[in-house]
Amino acid sequence: MTSSQSWVADMVARANALPGKRVIIALAGPPGVGKSTLATRLADALEGHGGAAVVPMDGFHFDNEVLAARGLLPRKGSPATFDVGGLANLMERLQSNTEDAIAIPVFDRALELSRASARLIVSNTRFLIVEGNYLLLDAPPWSRLRPFFDLTIMLVANKETLRERLIARWLDHGFQPKDAIARTETNDLPNADTVLSGSVPADVLISQDG
Repeated sequence: MTSSQSWVADMVARANALPGKRVIIALAGPPGVGKSTLATRLADALEGHGGAAVVPMDGFHFDNEVLAARGLLPRKGSPATFDVGGLANLMERLQSNTEDAIAIPVFDRALELSRASARLIVSNTRFLIVEGNYLLLDAPPWSRLRPFFDLTIMLVANKETLRERLIARWLDHGFQPKDAIARTETNDLPNADTVLSGSVPADVLISQDG
C-alpha cells in the first residue's frame, strides 16, 4: 500500500514506463476519498511527460428526469444511475485515438447535471486519468471497462474519514445538517461499501489515512 504523500512520483514513474502513444490510467475509489483532487495532481505531474488530461466518470450521470422516471433519483450516484455504455463507447474512442479532438461530458456539481461536450481531449495527449467510483467494479456492465486501462489505482480511506468528508461536501452545497447526514448515510456510504467490497484488486492501492 502506498501512502498519499508519496504516491505521485511513483505513479509518474510507473506511467512513463508503460509503452504506447496513449496511456489510460483508472483512478477509482469510494465517494469522498479525494479522487478528483488527486487525479488533478497526477495530471499536473504528468503534463510535462507528454501531456495529460482527466476524464471524469461522473460526466455519465443520467439526468435527474431519467432517474426520476426509473425511481432512482434518491440513489443518484449508485452504479445503476450511470450511462456505462456511453462511457465504454467514449473509452473506445479515446483508446483508438484516431480523431484530432474528442469532446467529453463533465458533471457540474453546482447544477447537479452533466454538461455535454464540456471538455476536449486532443490527440497528442499521452496520459488520460479516468477517475470515478466504479471503474474497477467486478460486475457487468462496469467490468467491460477494464480492458481499456493500462494502469489501475484504488484510493481507500476508513469509513469515518469518508463520512466526515461526505457530510462536509453536502454542507458546502447548502444542505442542512440533518439532510447532509441523511444523504451520506442512506446513499453515499452504501455506495462506498459497493466500491470497497465489489471492485477487483488494483495495480496500486493508495491509503488516504496515512
